[in-house]
Amino acid sequence: MAYIDYYILPVQADKIDDYRKIATESAALWLHHGALSVTEAVADDAPMGEVTSFPRSVQMTPDEVVVCAHITYRDRAHRDGVMARVMADGKMEEIMQSVPVDGKRMIWGGFTVIVAA
Repeated sequence: MAYIDYYILPVQADKIDDYRKIATESAALWLHHGALSVTEAVADDAPMGEVTSFPRSVQMTPDEVVVCAHITYRDRAHRDGVMARVMADGKMEEIMQSVPVDGKRMIWGGFTVIVAA
């Protein structure tokens, strides 16, 4: 069954073009090492909830936007192999140094797909 890594992170609104450039470089790296697809999306209809919401999940400030991303793989073993290759690639370290994101507020996790239609 397919496997997906999800990421939710706050990005300074005035740095979204910088983030897009870095996300494009990062996507190329993940695909080069075997990921099946990479998607990055900026929230434009994710209101602040009273208890939970995408903005609350990353402690978004008024000058930030929420970005959601996902990377797909064949299965967990495939993901683990791709992840190892990406993390061993010196390019990833370089990319991570220039990301305009507070990594402490990023949420991420790996998920096994149970329904795909």
